[in-house]
Order: sequence, then structure tokens, then C-alpha cells
Amino acid sequence: MDYLPHDKAFMHLPQEDAIAPENCKTVLIPFGLEKSVSYSGGTAKGPQAILDASPNLEFFDEVLWTEAFRHYGIATLKEPKIAEKLEDALTQLQGIVADVLKAGKFPLVLGGEHSLTPGAIRPFVNEPLTILQFDAHADLRDGYDGVHYSHAAAMCRCLDNPNVRLVSVGIRNISASELPILEKYKDRIEIFWAKDKKKWTPADVAKAVGTGRVYITFDIDGFDSSLIPATGTPEPGGLFWDEVMDVLEAATEKCKVVGADVVELAPEKGLHACDFLAAKLVYKILSYSMGLRPKC
Repeated sequence: MDYLPHDKAFMHLPQEDAIAPENCKTVLIPFGLEKSVSYSGGTAKGPQAILDASPNLEFFDEVLWTEAFRHYGIATLKEPKIAEKLEDALTQLQGIVADVLKAGKFPLVLGGEHSLTPGAIRPFVNEPLTILQFDAHADLRDGYDGVHYSHAAAMCRCLDNPNVRLVSVGIRNISASELPILEKYKDRIEIFWAKDKKKWTPADVAKAVGTGRVYITFDIDGFDSSLIPATGTPEPGGLFWDEVMDVLEAATEKCKVVGADVVELAPEKGLHACDFLAAKLVYKILSYSMGLRPKC
């Protein structure tokens, strides 16, 4: 695998702090896929914006009470030249994720639009898999604008795999055309609607997620639009940072997280807070997925 040097990788760790890529337990896969955008564009620049913001993170996590990266190490691949056709790009990503897994490491994909998730999960779907989706949109269309693998169909395409079940958090947009898919897969989908935030708890989400294998997909528009305006379809009424952290902590307590992605950041000049939030989210997902727990 072709890794970025430490001073260009996630967090730009100084040489004395950088863990050699071959010894890292986690690998970031920049994959700025942008093939089916239906509103505002810019997701192709998302991975680099996250990497550029990441050196400004505090390495010490005050919740976990440790410099989290030292427990697992973070390597970053060079972003590949993405295949021209969407279907080919998904196959390409599938192969990269498979290579990371063969090396015995945890993959986290930096997107890119949400259409990449069905490709990223393919190496996992031979066995039962729960997808924990943070999102503003259900993404259950059976294709959109004539594109079978559209970002608006990401979860529908994931559910094409019979071993996949879906737990969705923060959803506040669903179209009438998605209702038949929701009904079709009602035994494999559980949605924690944003409108009902006061009625459900992180423990409820954790119970739905269960104790098996879990893949986390985080569409950045799951956050309220006041936090993340730099995304293709920013939506009000969403999740806030502390709410997300509480859900991540609870949901990862007893399951085995096998992979993740963070998608749909569309960086905007002057809105560097969005890039920073996305970078910090990546660090938090890695830490919880690798088994670190709060100390205070």
C-alpha cells in the first residue's frame, strides 16, 4: 500500500511521534468520489480538507484522557486516481478496503459522496453486518436521476446485500418514493428520527446496534446545518456534537466496529470550522472503534 509520509498524513505527526505505517492499526483511505451530486458539489475536495485541518487537532483527548493515536497509530494512504465510471470506482474502493483488511488493519474512508459506502462495505458482507448510519437523509431511493448507485440510494444499495441490516440516526428527510423500500426492508431497518430526539436515548441506539459486527457510515449532514453548512444538502433540525459523541460512545461499547467512512464534506473557503469538525470526528470514530473508553 502506498502511504503518505508522516508530515502529509492525518495529523501531520512529528517524526518522533509518528508510528511507522506498517505498525499502525488504522488506515485512512482518502477517496474523493464525486459522480452523482444532485445539488451543491465539492465532495471531491473533502478528503484533503480533512487532512489539512487535522494537524490543528489536540492529540490529547480530554474525555479519553490520553493521546489516543498512541494506542493504535494512524496511517494514511495516498489518494488514488478514481475510476471514471461510478460502478468502477466502487469496485476500486472495494479492492482498497480489502487490501487494508488483508494487512490486518482497520479501514476508514474519507469521502467523497455517500455513494461510496456500498463499495466500501463489500469486503464485509459475507457475514452479518450492521451499518450504523448518521445522516440527514434516509438514502433509500432505488436509484436517483437515472443513477442506480446514486448518493441518494446509498443505503438501498447496501441493503441489496441480504446480510446487511441498518440502524439510522438523525434522519429528517425521506421521500414518498423511499417508503416502499422502507416497508420492504422493515425487518432490517431501524430509524432514530431527528424529530424524536427527546424520545430516544444513546442506550436505545446501542441496543438496536447490538453486539455483532458494525460498520459506521457518517454523512456529515447528519449534523445540524448550523454546525456543518459545508455540505451538499445542509439540513436544519439535526444532531449536535455532544449528542453524536454520546451515541458513538454507547453504540461502540459492546459491538465490534470493523470499518467506517466519513462522507459529504464539501469544503467552503472561510468555513474552516467544518473541516476541523470533520477531522475531529474522524479521530473520535477511530478512538471509539479501537476500544478506547472515557476515563473521566
